[in-house]
Amino acid sequence: MIEIKHLKKEYGTVIPLKDVSLKIREGDVISVIGPSGTGKSTLIRCLNLLEKPTAGQIIFHGADITAKGYDMKNARPKMGMVFQSFNLFGQLTVIENLMLAPMDLLKKSKQEAYDTGMELLRRVGLVDKALSYPDELSGGQKQRVAIARTLCMDPEVILLDEPTSALDPTMVSEVQAVIRDLSKSRKTMMIVTHEMNFAKAISNRVIYMDEGGIYEEGTPEEIFEHPKKELTRRFIKRLKVFETVIESRDYDFPGFGAKLDRYLLQNDVATAVKYRIRLAIEELVQQILLPELEEPFIRVSVEYSGEGNCSIFVAYRGNAFDIRNTDNALSLSMLENTADEITYRYQKGEEETNSVEIRIRKE
Repeated sequence: MIEIKHLKKEYGTVIPLKDVSLKIREGDVISVIGPSGTGKSTLIRCLNLLEKPTAGQIIFHGADITAKGYDMKNARPKMGMVFQSFNLFGQLTVIENLMLAPMDLLKKSKQEAYDTGMELLRRVGLVDKALSYPDELSGGQKQRVAIARTLCMDPEVILLDEPTSALDPTMVSEVQAVIRDLSKSRKTMMIVTHEMNFAKAISNRVIYMDEGGIYEEGTPEEIFEHPKKELTRRFIKRLKVFETVIESRDYDFPGFGAKLDRYLLQNDVATAVKYRIRLAIEELVQQILLPELEEPFIRVSVEYSGEGNCSIFVAYRGNAFDIRNTDNALSLSMLENTADEITYRYQKGEEETNSVEIRIRKE
């Protein structure tokens, strides 16, 4: 239905989309997720040329809509857009907002546009607001009207750009319920959202955007349960990562400790867990690994999630050395007391051949 080929969009020195290629099949419900500033909204706005791509192609039903001279009037009515900020006409009633485009663009009669509009208001639960004005509605009601207005054009593709981001949290569920119902209608949809559970529930495909393009793509189960790539994993698990590399026995450990303390403070880590994290790193790195490694190269990563889970990953070069074989029994015992689980791996041929994962004990 839609094929995106090597799409690029730049604003001066800022390039949110570097090279995006994607095929959208009829009936797909695709959620686009990722950190702020990774080009999610830019991508969805490029699809119907609200943003003109700098380079690349968008093929819609076999026609290159980015080609010079292409008349977007042929494609835009087939691509409905739901914005963050509703974009309703304040001087028109709700039903007049719904009737306007079908009458102007599709040349429907006033009665036909009215009947369709009322039917769709009934579908989104707002038929009693037909004669109200937008400023008389809540944010959630405005967004439901905006969705109904899009449906009045009977588009083949519906693009939704963060449809719940401007809403009070109490109103999000009412809009999500309408979109869930819509996702079952076999309409092709692409939705930019920061609501992960919502994306998981409605989509058959999920796209994670980062580094100027589509970083990883898959089914909801693949992306949310078994992400393959590191940035996806961190985003899905809402991990906040602190990382450093130790390449010398003269490494500035007091400076490292101060940075680690700031990281733990910023993430509101419980006092007891802070103590275990610091102790685990000190015993593992300073007391067990540094005396063992002739030319130290030790990568330390601390990952703390929004659920309060914390893991320490330590990777180091050299021959196989399982820390449980250390002669320093006291440090090993102290390290084990900080952890729920300690896992060691050796991968011959990797740059950092040894790795240890420590799952820090919460209580």
